[in-house]
Amino acid sequence: MDQPVAVITGATSGLGRITARELARSGYRLVVVARSRSRADALLAELSSVAEDVRVEVFLADLGSVRQARRVGRQIAARYERVDVLVNNAGLHAFSQRTTAEGLAEMTAVNYLGPFALTRELTDTLLRSAPARIVNVASEAARQVRGIDPAADLRDLAPYTRRGSMAVYGRTKLMMIMWTQELARRLDADKVTVNCCDPGFNVTGLGRDLPGSALLERALTALHVGDPRKGASIIVRLATDPAFGRSSGGYVSVRDATPLPCPEPGRAPETQLRLWSETVAVLDGTPAEDESEVVDQQRRPGPGERAAADPSTGRRQLRGAGPGDEGGADR
Repeated sequence: MDQPVAVITGATSGLGRITARELARSGYRLVVVARSRSRADALLAELSSVAEDVRVEVFLADLGSVRQARRVGRQIAARYERVDVLVNNAGLHAFSQRTTAEGLAEMTAVNYLGPFALTRELTDTLLRSAPARIVNVASEAARQVRGIDPAADLRDLAPYTRRGSMAVYGRTKLMMIMWTQELARRLDADKVTVNCCDPGFNVTGLGRDLPGSALLERALTALHVGDPRKGASIIVRLATDPAFGRSSGGYVSVRDATPLPCPEPGRAPETQLRLWSETVAVLDGTPAEDESEVVDQQRRPGPGERAAADPSTGRRQLRGAGPGDEGGADR
């Protein structure tokens, strides 16, 4: 039987890194979407200790850019005939408003629009790979949202403070849950299931922009609070457990995979459909990427292979991205 293929975002740190490790142990061929080449290199080195024959390919892209998310999805679809699992794990908690080059709120772009755009490009491949799974990582922060206006909230560029950032973060995660449930209604669960999870509180560096976060992280780790291995376990379970092979549209807790309702402001199917329609309008209004822009890919050689630059590009350098550091994001 062919080796199953799992695409995972945000795998260079936190929950995504642990998830990548566990999927590699389970025999998956990994396709990693990452922004930082240096962090991707570190992940490759770590995964080599998990299994000698692990096969990993890295595609460099910033999911805060809709254009890059679209393009990397097309690159993966062109390279892989099948994708068995897609894990949308990349996330960002920004403590002040930042606007992307495309005029979008960065936190909304990274946490929702980028994953939506990537999944859109990979949907046909997932359908051809049936049975396949999509796993979206949400957050209990979604419960803090008191209301949602899809048209306005997707385009909201209003400044916010560190104190107000959690509500904005929660709104992007509520969008993730709403999208999961609308997408599940659109896809045949016998071919592709779509589920999302609340991984609970985890010490992952997601909020490393916060002053004193490094000290706090060390203290919590010493106290065994927020162990990310527990949070990653529910992601891996949704991706691999036969119990979720036919279940779609669910939102589950890290606590024994207990089913959770979508928080009330986004629960109505009509509101979820409205979010879908507005999201498509935003994405379709984003100009196509300049074909001259290239994001290269890096593959860990398999047994008997030698490391080499990708033949389609001849080099491994990321162009048009920031420095090799991902800031306060698992992306």
